[in-house]
Amino acid sequence: MTRRFLFVLGSSRAEGNTELLAREAADQLPSDVEQQWISLAEHPLPDFMDLRRDSDHVLPPGGSTPALLLDATLAATDIVIASPLYWYSVSGLTKRYLDYWSGWLRTPGIDFKAAMAGRTLWGVAALADTEFSVADPLTGTLSNSAAYLKMRFGGVLLGNGSRRGDVLNDTAALARAKTFFAQEAPLARFPHEIG
Repeated sequence: MTRRFLFVLGSSRAEGNTELLAREAADQLPSDVEQQWISLAEHPLPDFMDLRRDSDHVLPPGGSTPALLLDATLAATDIVIASPLYWYSVSGLTKRYLDYWSGWLRTPGIDFKAAMAGRTLWGVAALADTEFSVADPLTGTLSNSAAYLKMRFGGVLLGNGSRRGDVLNDTAALARAKTFFAQEAPLARFPHEIG
């Protein structure tokens, strides 16, 4: 299967540090690798209503944005969650997108879990701290999501930046961006399974 990357931008502003860092990493991909970029701020999802206890199947709210994101997610071999670090985890826009994964798991005719198995989940995040361990909850959210769906997890590319463009001064992050997508991503496992 030809690789196809979906970049899900979870920032509320365009061309923020997280997006800039993701674009630096994406620039290193071979030219034959398809890329699709979707900004969750430009394509906001309705609130997700978890109705698991109310019916046999959860059908996410209709509309063009959920369909756009579902189709793009299913078409991708590699999904890149590009979310700034907000309160030690993913942004609210990103969390809502991941909540929709719960609904897609229960949507008849999709078999979302089987479709996602073996694909690769990546993360990119900018944060205002130089102590990157504060992003551990964000990394845990993504790695555990990948493990649940039996996806590969490529890790999270972290960079430092507060003001727009600051991440372009983080030479260590830019160096990591050069080879970030070149690594072989292992099958994700829950922390209690490792060892």
